[in-house]
Amino acid sequence: MSSPSGPRLTVTVNGADQEVAAGTTLAALVTTLSSAPAGIAAAVNEAVVPRGAWRATGLAEGDRVEILTAVQGG
Repeated sequence: MSSPSGPRLTVTVNGADQEVAAGTTLAALVTTLSSAPAGIAAAVNEAVVPRGAWRATGLAEGDRVEILTAVQGG
């Protein structure tokens, strides 16, 4: 499937389908969805991905991504 902006793929982010450009990395997805990635943890297909590996982690059709925000409270 191609569109004028190039090939697209569908991933599931926090339980909801989302279309992204082919070649999208986890880092790009987190940046797109969060204004403050400093307090974020991410997992792809139930495996936590260390922050240092986000730029090298490409997303594939059907991947399941969980983006979690750290919350402090008492």
